[in-house]
Amino acid sequence: MDNIQEYTPILLICLASIILIQTIFTKSLSKFRLPPSPLALPIIGHFHLLKPPLHRAFEKISNRYGPLIHMYLGSTAIVVVSSSEIAKEIFRTHEHSFSNRPANIAISYLTYNSSDLGFSPYGTYWKFMKKLCMSELLNGKMLDQLLPIREEEIGRFLHVMLKKGEACESVNVGNELLKLTNSIVMRMAIGKSCFSRNDDEGHKVVERVKESAKLSGMFNLADYFWFCKRLDLQGIGKMLKEVRDRFDTMMESIIQEHEDARNKGDAAKDVLDALLTISDDQSSEVKITRGNIKAFLLDMFTGGTDTTAVTLEWSLAELINHPRVMEKARKEIDTVIGKERVLMESDISNLPYLQAIVKETLRLHPPSPFVLRESTENCTIAGYDIPAKTQVFTNVWAIGRDPKHWDNPLEFKPERFIGKDESGKMCQLVEVRGQHYQLLPFGSGRRGCPGTSLALDIAHTTLAAMIQCFEWKGEEDSVDMKEGPSFILSRAQPLNCLPKPRLWPCN
Repeated sequence: MDNIQEYTPILLICLASIILIQTIFTKSLSKFRLPPSPLALPIIGHFHLLKPPLHRAFEKISNRYGPLIHMYLGSTAIVVVSSSEIAKEIFRTHEHSFSNRPANIAISYLTYNSSDLGFSPYGTYWKFMKKLCMSELLNGKMLDQLLPIREEEIGRFLHVMLKKGEACESVNVGNELLKLTNSIVMRMAIGKSCFSRNDDEGHKVVERVKESAKLSGMFNLADYFWFCKRLDLQGIGKMLKEVRDRFDTMMESIIQEHEDARNKGDAAKDVLDALLTISDDQSSEVKITRGNIKAFLLDMFTGGTDTTAVTLEWSLAELINHPRVMEKARKEIDTVIGKERVLMESDISNLPYLQAIVKETLRLHPPSPFVLRESTENCTIAGYDIPAKTQVFTNVWAIGRDPKHWDNPLEFKPERFIGKDESGKMCQLVEVRGQHYQLLPFGSGRRGCPGTSLALDIAHTTLAAMIQCFEWKGEEDSVDMKEGPSFILSRAQPLNCLPKPRLWPCN
């Protein structure tokens, strides 16, 4: 520290060099007609304008500069989309130009050099895995085959709530829902119950996944500043290696266990067994490796747990704040199902209002507030040029609140989704699977979420059972609806409730 002045000229030269290179880079883009942009600062770009939560910061900027804006996060070029019309151009008209998803350094490393389904580049391998996913791994037949797991785990969750209610104990609903979704996904994927007292390996899976998710969401200088690419200034590279080594060792043990069972003719009926069968198929057009299998399972663990639990927690919070909606949903369930049994997954198609509640929750509180893409070639969107390698942040949270498409957009009103078809039968007016661009909680197009059906099955059935079996009382008269700073749109404060039993869950 005593001789810091000796380094001042060197630091100034480095700073000047960076600014010069940035100026040259900016001039190289002058041939493009870029979307409107706020004033950027040298080196940091527009980071100074961003405060958590990020979706609200982007909305504020878009309100001033328009529904398509161009920004720099350090040296990384991005565009932010805040209208359904432009989203339609990207996901439908020019989908081929936006067929990749950007992966940060952590995600790329943890998914074995982006060899998963979520972040692998669009090409032969991705097409093969997407086809397998939709035809064998997460198709209707597989979901039906694994239905008993979902029924057992939801039943376990209801009994935990029953015990809490009978003891007049408040429960952290979010934590219990996260246990539920983890248990369902882990058992469906690898046959491990992550909350069984006798299954230590299941607990380890949860811990390894938490470590991976934490590192994936950590701010890394190397992701945004080109001059930091080869520097591990924050020590994240070392942490990534340690976390992936632990995950890899654990998954090797689980895969070996499955292979031993297959050799004995006692194969498990889960997604891992299906992946091993595909891997052994010598006639397969693409040979999937051990790394591919581990990366795909990590996708399931990270993508199918937090998001569904967060959606259910927001749903219950909205219902507590809107007792009229809660009572209307309960009346629908009692009318259709009765009070002699707990509803089942097959009953959901007969509960349109319940489905509308989940849609309205996804509109106001999408668990992933952005759909991320990366341009693979120069493209023109809404009259502006989008250069190749530009990251696209589609702010589905802001689109879901756009008054051009939604009457009283801040109001929680499930009725907005229900209408009648030409025959007079009740029907859903807007879907969530990507066909309607004003509601995109699962993305759209070829890179839309492959687990949409599974997520909706769990969300619908769990929420319906919670409404049917219990009355819910929060700690206060109304629930605070503030959002947390996480990239997953979680609540700022935990939802603590007292579940009062109204129907015996074991019927």
